[in-house]
Amino acid sequence: MLLLRKLPGMPGWPAALGLRLPQKFLFLLFLSGLLTLCFGALFLLPDSSRFKRLFLPRRAAAGDPDLPRSPPAAAEPRHASPAVPRRLRDRIRAAPRLGAPLTHTAASAGGSRQQVPPGEGGAGERTDAPPAAPRQTRAPFRFDYEAFRRSLRHPVLGRRGSEEPETRARRLKIKEMMKFAWDNYKRYALGKNELRPLTKNGHIGNMFGGLRGATIVDALDTLYIMELGEEFQEAKSWVEKSFDLNVNGEASLFEVNIRYVGGLLAAYYLTGEEVFKSKALELGEKLLPAFNTPTGIPRGVINLGSGMSWSWGWASAGSSILAEFGTLHLEFLHLSELSGNPVFTEKVMNIRKVLNRIEKPQGLYPNFLSPVTGNWVQHHVSIGGLGDSFYEYLIKSWLMSDKRDADAKKMYNDAIEAIEKHLVKKSAGGLTYIAEWRGGILDHKMGHLACFSGGMIALGAEQAVEEKKQHYMDLAAEITHTCHESYARSDTKLGPEAFRFDSGTEAMATRLSERYYILRPEVVESYMYMWRMTHDPKYRQWGWEVVKALEKYCRVEAGFSGIRDVYTTTPNHDNMQQSFFLAETLKYLYLLFCEDDVLSLEDWVFNTEAHPLPVNHTNFKAKASVQ
Repeated sequence: MLLLRKLPGMPGWPAALGLRLPQKFLFLLFLSGLLTLCFGALFLLPDSSRFKRLFLPRRAAAGDPDLPRSPPAAAEPRHASPAVPRRLRDRIRAAPRLGAPLTHTAASAGGSRQQVPPGEGGAGERTDAPPAAPRQTRAPFRFDYEAFRRSLRHPVLGRRGSEEPETRARRLKIKEMMKFAWDNYKRYALGKNELRPLTKNGHIGNMFGGLRGATIVDALDTLYIMELGEEFQEAKSWVEKSFDLNVNGEASLFEVNIRYVGGLLAAYYLTGEEVFKSKALELGEKLLPAFNTPTGIPRGVINLGSGMSWSWGWASAGSSILAEFGTLHLEFLHLSELSGNPVFTEKVMNIRKVLNRIEKPQGLYPNFLSPVTGNWVQHHVSIGGLGDSFYEYLIKSWLMSDKRDADAKKMYNDAIEAIEKHLVKKSAGGLTYIAEWRGGILDHKMGHLACFSGGMIALGAEQAVEEKKQHYMDLAAEITHTCHESYARSDTKLGPEAFRFDSGTEAMATRLSERYYILRPEVVESYMYMWRMTHDPKYRQWGWEVVKALEKYCRVEAGFSGIRDVYTTTPNHDNMQQSFFLAETLKYLYLLFCEDDVLSLEDWVFNTEAHPLPVNHTNFKAKASVQ
């Protein structure tokens, strides 16, 4: 709109029009109103109007992409599992970390109180405005380690009461074997996964996805329990300074969980050292992408760097293995317990849902399950390899829950009933064994791995109905006796990898490929449980026979080695000191000659790698409070 000005030599515009004073006033009033109306109309134009931008500054609008935005208020951390694997790791890392200081003032139970900011006019300013609603805040999660230790019913290392000199001497001998195995590992293979005692070097292997120090992490709790203090500090120092989790390799989900995660969790619960907890949680996060399948059943192999996962090449039709995805429950519940992040518990509870939904042939659990369809792939059932620790974790989940996990108890009861009905057999010579089942056809053999079941059934007998308790204790004793016979009938008094009950042969290997012994713990594991349940002295005697055989046939100049044939007294060593020899075999032998209150079964359950995890007598979480 043009504004007319008075030009030199020309009369003013109103005068030129010959307007009088009242008319001038009305004209100016009309003109000012018109200007106001036109200028006000600018505010009704859209924000994007170029004409508007000539006269008015732009207002910040949520929908204007050209404007810089103020950063949004930080969202409250959630412990949820997003669908996208990459974001999953980011979200977990955004969650409150263990041991973080509580915000503002914190109650001793771990709660927090939100402080109200003072008014703008100062502390003494009076305002008639209603007080703002208090903002809901969540206190950082904290695990109360001291409360956990107070809840234990027995000292971790027992009260060291009176004992027979012979028992003490045998225990000290086993302690010396542990120190010998550790010292040689430290000397020749520190940082590698296992020691090769004949060639005096280390072995890495391809099972742990680039992780190192399997023997160190596996040995931590054994060193602590045996009171090998200097050696324990050496192991702890390596974990602090050299244990690198930023690796990029193909790892067995199962092996990393039971050895590394289990070993670190146990070391934390025994000592309270934060380094073990933080490493366990970080490693646990790296395992989560394996569960990103249509059913939530994890695949067996995971790249710890990229998070990609797949099934074993030898597994039928890309299936997952019962003993692998069924042996995560104990560790993952404790990862949630220590982190406050329920995602770990949710993952393993979903496995339960899938297994409860699917039909079981004859009530049995086959060893191969498709992570895509959730259906069984083959009807092969075994209490040994491929199936073993799934059943073990059912009864131990119930025990670890302080006997509150009714679902685990029912699943165990139903499984053991089906196993006894279809798989438990007795040989012509009176030996009770558990056969394997292949689509209804029995294979009359037991693997060394299946010999853990004597101890498992003894643990389960405690929770059986009254009229069944003695029955299951008798069954446990019979199976343990059969496994002892597999040792007693060999020339070295060490048991083969598998033994059969056919063609007139009982409890002996009949194939060359089954005659080896690789320092396995399952038989002495059952001895330890049977001793604690019955205090029958034969179990300690049988355990001592194993100690003598290990010393005679497996001890070499620089450690302990497996042997290729248990039926010859001139052993051919395999040049491998397995990490589980320190984690399990020597630990179970040591506990066999300890009092019952050393790692009492009232307070602890052992994972399948013999790492002790605590029974949840109470809730040790210092829970977040909302104010």
